[in-house]
Amino acid sequence: MSVSENYLASIKKQFLYYKGIAEKAMDQLNEEQFFISTNEDTNSIANIVKHLHGNMLSRFTDFLTTDGEKESRNRDGEFANPEAYTDKDTLLSEWKKGWDCLFNTLDSLTVENLSDTIYIRGEGQTVIEAINRQLAHYPYHIGQIVFYAKQLKQSPWQSLSVPKNQSEEYNKIKFAEEKAKRDPSDLHK
Repeated sequence: MSVSENYLASIKKQFLYYKGIAEKAMDQLNEEQFFISTNEDTNSIANIVKHLHGNMLSRFTDFLTTDGEKESRNRDGEFANPEAYTDKDTLLSEWKKGWDCLFNTLDSLTVENLSDTIYIRGEGQTVIEAINRQLAHYPYHIGQIVFYAKQLKQSPWQSLSVPKNQSEEYNKIKFAEEKAKRDPSDLHK
C-alpha cells in the first residue's frame, strides 16, 4: 500500500475514532442536557452538533468541484436556536447526515485526488490540506462536547478512554498483548 493509500485509510479511521468518542459522550446524556448553555458565550452541545453538521455538509458536498463554503450555509445560524432541532433523535439524525456526507466523500477520493486543489472561501489548498484542516477542526469541537457532557452528566461518568487512576492496570493489560497494528478506534478498548 502506498503512502497516499495509507493516508486515505488513516484519515477515515481517525474521523471514525472522533465520531465514536463524541457519540459515547452524548449517549450518556438525557435529551434536556443537549440544549443547556451555561452562559451567552457558551454553545450547547446541540449548537456544536448543528455547527459540525453544517460544516460537514458545506465542506464535503461536491468537495472537488465547488467552494467548501456553500452559499446555502448559514454558519451563524448553527450557533443559534438549538430548539430548531426539537429533540435528541432529530439532532442525532442531522449528526449522522453530516458524517455520512464526509465519509461518502472520503470513500470517493482516489490517490490521484490528493494533490488536487480545492477552495474554501476562495482559498486554494490541496485535498490533503483541506482534509487535515477538518481533522483538526472536528476533534476541537468533539473535545468541547466531551468536556461539556462531563459537566452536565448527573450520574457517574463512563470513561471514554483510560479511566482516571487506572493507567497502571491499563498498561499492564496492553503490554501483555502481542504487539500489533491496531485501528485507532480500538485504542481504548
